[in-house]
Amino acid sequence: MSITVKYFASLRESLGRREDRLETEGAALTVAEVWKKVSGTAGTLPPDVLTAVNMEYVKPDAVVKDGDEIAFFPPVTGG
Repeated sequence: MSITVKYFASLRESLGRREDRLETEGAALTVAEVWKKVSGTAGTLPPDVLTAVNMEYVKPDAVVKDGDEIAFFPPVTGG
C-alpha cells in the first residue's frame, strides 16, 4: 500500500518535513497507526490534532486505503 502523508503548520515544523510517502505491506492501517509510523515516536496521535483522508476530516480510527492522502493539522486557534 502506498499513501501520501502531509503535515501542516506547527506539525510540519516539529517534524522537520512537509510530506512523506509511506509504503506498507499487510493489514490495513488506521490514521492513528499511520501517525505512529511516520512520527518516529511510540506515542499516540495527540488528541487535539485534526486528521483528514483525501481532504475530508475523519476520526483517527478511519481506515486508510492504497493511494489515499492523509493530512495532519494542529488545532486551529485565533482571536
